[in-house]
Amino acid sequence: MPRKTVQPPGTSSKAPLSLAVRSGDFLYLSGHVPTKDGQVVTGGIGPQTHQTFKNLIHTLEHAGASLDDVIKVNVFLTDMSDFSGMNEVYREYLPTDPPARSTVGTSALALPGLLIEIEMIAYLGDE
Repeated sequence: MPRKTVQPPGTSSKAPLSLAVRSGDFLYLSGHVPTKDGQVVTGGIGPQTHQTFKNLIHTLEHAGASLDDVIKVNVFLTDMSDFSGMNEVYREYLPTDPPARSTVGTSALALPGLLIEIEMIAYLGDE
């Protein structure tokens, strides 16, 4: 099945990955983290979750999608005691009929200071 990479203007990654890949009717978003202007957002799990969603929405929009198209979410937390704080912000972005989700605790993420990483799968249907 053919695939098309999605890399919104003004975004980049030092890692060898695409921010998203469309294959058929599905859009697979790589893990997004709470960075702005190349810096990790500080202030705890609330601000980091908000920034992560802003980054995800930017990628979704560039692919012609929105949070309404998301069917699966994977959340990675470096501290499971942040679970309720993450959920509080998560509900702001996906308040009703939320997608399927897994939340996993991990000992570390790619950059120092990261508390959260989120990846998504969206169903786009026909182009």
